[in-house]
Amino acid sequence: MPEYEVAVRNPTVAEYCALRAGAGLSPRSEEIVRVALPNTLFAVVVEHQGSAVGMGRVVGDGGTVFQVADIAVLPEHQGRGLGKQILDTIDAWLRRTARPGAFVNLFADHGVAPLYARYGFQARNPDEPGMCYVVE
Repeated sequence: MPEYEVAVRNPTVAEYCALRAGAGLSPRSEEIVRVALPNTLFAVVVEHQGSAVGMGRVVGDGGTVFQVADIAVLPEHQGRGLGKQILDTIDAWLRRTARPGAFVNLFADHGVAPLYARYGFQARNPDEPGMCYVVE
């Protein structure tokens, strides 16, 4: 895909906020994004004609827990395999970095489980639910 470049880097605060909003993900304030981005373990940004059109990050402690987060591609660039490129790059990094016994997780949006399943992600047993809450 010569018109797209996958850059191994953090998105800027502005790119991050624009990509989340543009891809229909829940918005994040610039205040918390400024705190979050420097704590990223690994990130990729897909660029098109000098602009960020997709991203993905890995966060966690770098040893026992890794979380795939913020997978986003702007709608006008979807359907071109960019999400797969983002995940291929993240998956390769995780396979080089995470050691046996590490826990790799993610929270997926409705309808995208098949994309993540090809990387080995599985739904948890209902008796062992993954849970979270959002600070209000």
